[in-house]
Amino acid sequence: MTMINTNLFESTETHKIVDKAGIFSVLEYEKDISVEQEKAQSAYFASQMNIRKRQVIANLQGNAVTIQSGTMQMMIGDVVASTNVNGVGDLMKKFVGSKVTGETAIKPKYTGKGLLVLEPTYKYIIMESLGDWNGKMVIEDGLFLACEGSVGMSVSMRNTLSSAALGGEGLFNTSLQGEGVVVLESPVPKEELIVVDLDDDVVKIDGSMAIAWSDTLQFTVERTTKTLIGSAASGEGLVNVYRGTGRVLIAPVAQNPFIRKPLSK
Repeated sequence: MTMINTNLFESTETHKIVDKAGIFSVLEYEKDISVEQEKAQSAYFASQMNIRKRQVIANLQGNAVTIQSGTMQMMIGDVVASTNVNGVGDLMKKFVGSKVTGETAIKPKYTGKGLLVLEPTYKYIIMESLGDWNGKMVIEDGLFLACEGSVGMSVSMRNTLSSAALGGEGLFNTSLQGEGVVVLESPVPKEELIVVDLDDDVVKIDGSMAIAWSDTLQFTVERTTKTLIGSAASGEGLVNVYRGTGRVLIAPVAQNPFIRKPLSK
């Protein structure tokens, strides 16, 4: 029987565990004391604005975890890796899926008893339980980082061609289903996300700001008013519409071209 002793889960002068869900923990570096002298000032103020390195740690203990290709940093203990490919046919299917969703085709799976530590990232770590999504959620391209082995992945197609052509979201997206925790790399922190739970209702968004939504929702692109003239007069034009019963996660301040920058003096 092997024993693992590590300070990964201990709070130190520089890092601490800031979030936990399922088998995952998020290690955040509150300040970077390994920077070069000329970069220390910018690193300090970046940390004050919550721009920090973060790492995801998976405590396997007999469980399995699937991660984004190329994100593994360390395997501590009796941990082994395998691919999610079952033969040539399955490889071709995953390759096609990767081309239409923007995700990598090969996503390695790690099993065993030990710790899997992922590469540091400056992006924000969002952990979602599929139990809160009735077992299925759709995510924007490039957000997937990791999930528990009980979670399956597939390609989800838009309801209509118009929603793909006009909505700025693409025709295909990655769908996650099953039971367990999903880890996403978000462009904004969880505190800035707007969560909308719909009960046979609708939310209309001026732009591609939704980063995740329930598979049960119908996505369309519609005019803000009933007429083209009215839409033009309102200055809004087309909006992305999510209709039905389910949840939408919205990142309203991430790379939003409509946000006016502060005037320089």
